[in-house]
Amino acid sequence: MEVPLLVTDFLDRARKYYGDEEAVVATTGERFTYDEFGDRVDRLSTVLQEHGIEKGDRVAVLDPNTHYHLEAAYAIMQLGAVHTPLNYRLTPEDYEYLLTDAGAKAIIADDEYAEKIDAIRDDVPTETFVATDADAVDGQWADYEALIDGLEPTYDRPEMSEDDVITINYTSGTTGDPKGVMRTHRTESLHAQLVTIHHEIRDDDVYLWTLPMFHVNGWGHIYAITGMGAKHVCTRGVDAGEIFRRITAEDVSFLCCAPTVLSMLGDYYEEHDVATEGDAPMRVTAAGAAPPESVIETVEETFGWHFRQLYGATETGPLIGTSATRRLIDEDSDSRFALKKRQGIAPLATEVEVVDDDGEAVPWDDETIGEILVRGNQIMEGYWEKPAETEAAFDDKREGWFHTGDLAVVDENGMIAIQDREKDIIVSGGENISTIELEDTLFDHPAVSDVAVIPSPSEQWGETPKAFVVPSSGDSQNPPVSGEELTEFTRERLASYKVVHRVEFVETLPKTATGKLQKYELREREWEDEESMVGQG
Repeated sequence: MEVPLLVTDFLDRARKYYGDEEAVVATTGERFTYDEFGDRVDRLSTVLQEHGIEKGDRVAVLDPNTHYHLEAAYAIMQLGAVHTPLNYRLTPEDYEYLLTDAGAKAIIADDEYAEKIDAIRDDVPTETFVATDADAVDGQWADYEALIDGLEPTYDRPEMSEDDVITINYTSGTTGDPKGVMRTHRTESLHAQLVTIHHEIRDDDVYLWTLPMFHVNGWGHIYAITGMGAKHVCTRGVDAGEIFRRITAEDVSFLCCAPTVLSMLGDYYEEHDVATEGDAPMRVTAAGAAPPESVIETVEETFGWHFRQLYGATETGPLIGTSATRRLIDEDSDSRFALKKRQGIAPLATEVEVVDDDGEAVPWDDETIGEILVRGNQIMEGYWEKPAETEAAFDDKREGWFHTGDLAVVDENGMIAIQDREKDIIVSGGENISTIELEDTLFDHPAVSDVAVIPSPSEQWGETPKAFVVPSSGDSQNPPVSGEELTEFTRERLASYKVVHRVEFVETLPKTATGKLQKYELREREWEDEESMVGQG
């Protein structure tokens, strides 16, 4: 029997079997059962349909980890429309590009971020603007609660195919312009099932949202936690004290985060007398970069939590590898923390290979470096309206495999460990930053003659952007601009997490005889005291 895989099945199942169980703890203090949560979703679907949203239309969501984002995601997808979550840390200019590129017909925005949209609303194709609190926003915004209050759910759910695109997630690329990663009902459904298995999600789990929901749909936890009938505990951001408070108050059992969040929790714990668990045992998954072994040791030995590392990308759902390999890691071994920080082994129904330039698998000797390639049912459909980029992502060293651009070694058990990156990208605190975008921005400053941006080691963020600048005067000792001024220059033009805080003035940049920039020389020098050429933090 063949039954279509649809993401709407996750909430349908939760409502059928867990209707009276608590589903969502909102940031506003409200609590909703799955029946109540589902009713709010149905009413929002009705509102969107009344505003002309149809199957295939893109609807953007600009919201932190609140119940509004969860409701909006399912309300959009129930209509067969395309959930398009946006990073809430961007600039108005970024949103102008994203909304235009996606052709977003409507947007649902948190009142804290709506003003960024208001600044560019006349320059985008978006027609419907909904704010979670319209009274707190200047401009013409419909109020979320007022729209759904007392409304009788009457929306029509269209017939959907598992091959329909149901969400677009934007990821930073090496070319600077973000690319919209298209994911179908099928890819999202299988992605969520893999997350459920490898994160061991149960119906009695209480999940604390610290990982942004806009990151590949919260690594699939929008679906997995809901489908299992578990409980969502929402947050508006990352605050170490608040995380510990919510864990103990709500008996949280599971959270996912960037490694830098674990470092923040460790620092906070050292300075405050706080409990690390409620009545439920805690487990945590980190991704974005491997944390230092000392952080894993603190998480497991001091906090008493079970740690696992996840490796992935927006294009892959994100799960490519996981260190949740209990039979391959001896919990009594001194090497267990070094093994747990590795990117691990492939999940079920997924093929991962580390290959050389000819596409041949490298030996499992933990020394030979190759590029990580992956294929599986959870891999993206392609990049939104970018066929050339889609083809390039899949058909280089091996046809039909997604090429990650990450360079790794493989140990005797098949566990991979990233050593470097082929792509011109920085991963800072779990966020991808295009070095080319930063270089283009710095080139706009009249005192910059030439520039190269590379990742620099950061104890807090794993990696942080560093700019090597050739000043227009040619004199690196007395440049016509300071590093602080260039930092401020990028701050005024880029999202906060992309700001260049480290600047080194140089006479020349390393280049080939044909003038091609050799960033690798700069990276080798910058990372010579580190274990690998990628950030850990």
